[in-house]
Amino acid sequence: MREYERYHKPGNVWPEVIDSIRAAGILDMQIYRSGLQLIMVLTVSDTFSFEEKERQDRVSPKVLEWERLMERFQNKPAGEDGKWRQVGNIFDLTQH
Repeated sequence: MREYERYHKPGNVWPEVIDSIRAAGILDMQIYRSGLQLIMVLTVSDTFSFEEKERQDRVSPKVLEWERLMERFQNKPAGEDGKWRQVGNIFDLTQH
């Protein structure tokens, strides 16, 4: 897990990966760790689509290389297609 964290320190994520994240309409991204569990929180534009992000990633050799590298550190959740599980929001302080 330390190596995964090292890859994600400022300046270590490949510029092509950062560019692809921003180009997809991801306005902000944070990854948190609790033990061996990783939790990613995204703030996205109104036009963001996971499907479009995946399509863009498939045509970027550097993003694909990064994803293969990161897969060494991640286990796919049981019964899931991808390595990240989407969850629904039940509370947002800005709405109160």
